[in-house]
Amino acid sequence: MKRLFIAGLLLVCCGLLFAQNEVGSTNEDSLGIEEAQQHLKEISVDKFEHEGFWHTSMSSDSGYVINRLFTGGPSGKEPLAEEEGMNIPDKSVLGVRVDYLHRGYMHFLIYPDRPIPIEGITKTISIWAAGRNFNHSLTIMVEDFFGRSYELYMGRLNFQGWKKLTVAVPPQADDGRSGIVQRNFHYNNQMGIRVTGFRVDIDPMEALGSYYVYFDDLRAVTDLFAEDNRDEDDMNDNW
Repeated sequence: MKRLFIAGLLLVCCGLLFAQNEVGSTNEDSLGIEEAQQHLKEISVDKFEHEGFWHTSMSSDSGYVINRLFTGGPSGKEPLAEEEGMNIPDKSVLGVRVDYLHRGYMHFLIYPDRPIPIEGITKTISIWAAGRNFNHSLTIMVEDFFGRSYELYMGRLNFQGWKKLTVAVPPQADDGRSGIVQRNFHYNNQMGIRVTGFRVDIDPMEALGSYYVYFDDLRAVTDLFAEDNRDEDDMNDNW
C-alpha cells in the first residue's frame, strides 16, 4: 500500500512539472511573436482645440451643463516627439460647468460631433483632467470594430490640479468576436476603436452648487504594426 502511494505521488509530481514546462514554453513563444509583431506608439487623438466640436448634456431634472474652451493646460504634460517643430495648436482646454438642481445619483455626458477613430490597435487611452478634488468618477465610451458600445472606467476626479488618467483597453478574445473587437481577421484594412465620449458620474454627497472640470490632450498608445505592413496591392472592399 505504501509503495502504491509513493508511486502515485511521483506520477502526480511529474505531471505537474511537465504541465509547468509546457505552459512556460508556450507563453515564451507567444510573447516573442507578439513583441516582434508590435509597433507601439503614443499618438494624440484630440487636443480640444476646436470650438463647438465637443458637446455636453445631462437630464434636465438634475441640472444644467455647459462647456467651452479656455486657454491653459497642465505644465507637466510632455509634448509628443514627432510633433515638435510642427506648430500644431495646443493652447486650449475643454472646460465643463454643472449647476445642480438637487442632490442625487446623476451623471452628465461629454461627446464629440462624431466618433473619433484611433488608428491601429489601441492598448491604452489617457487624458489630462483637473477634477477640483470632487469624488466624481470619469468613464470613457468607445465603439469597437462592429459598432458595439463599451465603457471603460478611468478613475475618480478627487485630486487637486491636473492629473493624467489612463485606462487599458482589454484585448479581444481569440475567437475574434467576443469583448472589444478591434480587428476582424478577414479585413486587414479595417481596424481600431472609436471614442464616442465621456461620462462623469456624480457623487450624490457632493452634488452641491456648481461643479467645474477641465480636460486636455486625449491620447492613446496604439500598435501600428498592421497599419505599417499592409499590402499595397490589396483590393479595397468599398464598392
